[in-house]
Amino acid sequence: MLSTSSRLFRARLSPCRQKVNLSLYNGRLSTLAHNARSSTQLNGSRSLAGASSNALQPTRVQARHSSQLQSPATQAIETDSAEKNPATHYTPPKTGLIASLPSSWIPYAELVRLDKPTGTYYLFFPTLFSTLLAAPMAGVAPLHVLGTTALFFSGALIMRGAGCAINDLWDRNLDPHVTRTKFRPIARGALSPKKAILFTGSQLVAGLGVLLSFPTQCLWYGIPSLPIVVAYPLAKRVTNYPQAVLGLAFSWGAIMGFPALGVDLLANHDALMAAGALYSSCMAWTVLYDMIYAHMDIKDDVKAGIKSIALRHEHNTKAVLSGLAVTQVSLLAAAGVAAGCGPVFFVGSCGSAVASLGLMIWRVQLKSVPNCWWWFKNGCLLTGGGISLGLLAEYATQYLGLYNTTEPERVMAESTQ
Repeated sequence: MLSTSSRLFRARLSPCRQKVNLSLYNGRLSTLAHNARSSTQLNGSRSLAGASSNALQPTRVQARHSSQLQSPATQAIETDSAEKNPATHYTPPKTGLIASLPSSWIPYAELVRLDKPTGTYYLFFPTLFSTLLAAPMAGVAPLHVLGTTALFFSGALIMRGAGCAINDLWDRNLDPHVTRTKFRPIARGALSPKKAILFTGSQLVAGLGVLLSFPTQCLWYGIPSLPIVVAYPLAKRVTNYPQAVLGLAFSWGAIMGFPALGVDLLANHDALMAAGALYSSCMAWTVLYDMIYAHMDIKDDVKAGIKSIALRHEHNTKAVLSGLAVTQVSLLAAAGVAAGCGPVFFVGSCGSAVASLGLMIWRVQLKSVPNCWWWFKNGCLLTGGGISLGLLAEYATQYLGLYNTTEPERVMAESTQ
């Protein structure tokens, strides 16, 4: 009976003890605050740093105490606001094409880099070069050239997206360790590898449909490029020159324009030499611009164990870039000679390539990520656009017969007909 009464008495006493303990705790806080203020007033000659340190001690205790008393909802709100930091957490795009898509589509659009079309342009330009270079040899009309160019652009858009997806699948365990790639859809978990593989398969089927729209011989020229596209992501694990493998894949279109316009490379020696020189020129261009691109990730690549030409030649990059530019322009000129091009091509295409590449190599700041990105993005249009305009002018000149007939000869030819 006595023990039962004792337990009841302790039960009633427990809330009282809690109140007393809380009062004592608050009392200690008040005492500490009072002592800190008194200490600050009595020791005004002491350093401001020391007085501030003593005065802040009760505040830190109160902060810890208040954080323990916060509700889960308050803590969740604070966590959500921290997750909105774009440097450490993914935030969906607020502007641009991707922002207007349904939320379930955004990871797929990001997977194919729909918001970053520069890679598509770099894949498209070699096909445009070869189409315009082959057009005078094939003797085709401008509408035929335009239709072929449109098909090549659609193929570049599709196959570049497929290449990006294949790259992200291989690099899904490396991308989270690189600042620029850590929020890619597979790396951040927005897309599972299985979904990415299925989506990539659909892209490859669409690319095959575009390829089948060309003459049949294009199929046999196009299929060998696929193993190179698949193998490229592995190159950065085993060699310091993965950009060379990328060049093999991205420059393949420099061959495709000839069979697309009905020029048989195996039967036409001049066309074969022109295609080979143009392909090699585009390879040098690919290594050049991707070396600048690789400088954006140079610090993260060291930590992640990724190899690149930028790391291998970090201290003499501009010398290597200059050598690549000379190689590119020389091979471009060789392609023009083999194809029988005239001065319009050499002044327009080769001249603009020298000017744009020289300006880029001189002005690019390899230690600045934004500057490297600017030159990678705009150098594509400056160099690729200049070469294309020169080739277009050369095709127009030959199509109109301006090289072959002077005005008196033309009048004489018309009078004899």
